[in-house]
Amino acid sequence: MKVVGINGSARKDGNTAIIIGRVFEKLNQAGIETDLIQLADCEIQPCRGCFACKGRGNCVFTQDRFAEIFSSLIEADGVILGSPVYSADVSAKMKAFLERAGVVVATNPGLLRHKAGASVAAVRRGGGLTTVDTMNHFMLNKEMIVVGSTYWNMVYGKNVGDVANDDEGMSNMRNLGENMAWLLKSIKNDSEKYS
Repeated sequence: MKVVGINGSARKDGNTAIIIGRVFEKLNQAGIETDLIQLADCEIQPCRGCFACKGRGNCVFTQDRFAEIFSSLIEADGVILGSPVYSADVSAKMKAFLERAGVVVATNPGLLRHKAGASVAAVRRGGGLTTVDTMNHFMLNKEMIVVGSTYWNMVYGKNVGDVANDDEGMSNMRNLGENMAWLLKSIKNDSEKYS
């Protein structure tokens, strides 16, 4: 089994990467492979609304890395979407990614059906719930199973590494990883039982 994390931060290896990494620790302990894709490393153009992806299962434009990254989501069993809070919502890179992915899945229904998904946000002060909600709405609208934890999936911190000081938030990330591992194994066991 494999979980792909998409870090929507413009800052590579910052707080968003750190909190995704905390979730990954629990997934790895459960024997689940993880892969972190950092959007800071690439340009993601917004959707053109051409709908040429219909019947193709991916975006037809390959000038950026969207199609490659989206293919990794299709192949994965689970997805973690992570974003810092920018203007009380997801980053522009994450928004562009969600727009493109949303159109691809809308025109090719079922591509993400029954995949486990979770959203996490690195928050300085406010906007964390809106950020998590934006990513959760994408997953819920694409037939994914959204994983929760003991509290909202956000961790507080401004400077790189500050999130490590939010004990409750980091504990929540560990619990989220445990819950996602349980769900992925349950889905696998049920699919084997009924196939």
